[in-house]
Amino acid sequence: MISTRTATASDAEAIARLVNTAFLVEQFFIERDRTNPATVRSLMENGNFLLAEDGADLVGCVHFELRGDRGYFGMLSIEPARQGKGVGHQLVSVVEKYFRDAGCKFCDLKIVDLRKELHDLYHRWGYVDTATAVYDDPTPTKLPVHFILMSKPLS
Repeated sequence: MISTRTATASDAEAIARLVNTAFLVEQFFIERDRTNPATVRSLMENGNFLLAEDGADLVGCVHFELRGDRGYFGMLSIEPARQGKGVGHQLVSVVEKYFRDAGCKFCDLKIVDLRKELHDLYHRWGYVDTATAVYDDPTPTKLPVHFILMSKPLS
């Protein structure tokens, strides 16, 4: 049984480990950890992380924050053995409800263009492309990459 809860600062190490494991799939274009505990704690200053747990095991997380009348989420990370089993959709659904309850009109996210499977997934979940943006991570990439900005109306 998967339960969800909002993270606390004491979860930062576990969140960073999960995110880095989930993002190993990106090593074909970039070699680095996706995050670290200090960055996770920093992200908690303007937003938070929703955690998915199976008993005591952290199996998923997503960063989310309010940005005026828009919600933003990113770093959706699912334990690789649990991917494709609905954990990510459950997390995103909870975050979208939180945004609706907070009065947000839209939910926004950004993905790298090289992750075609994510693009398809978010399309299936009702998100549409709204723009592209420069990939502003200072770590050099092995392949050219840019961001795709996506949004979904919450009404």
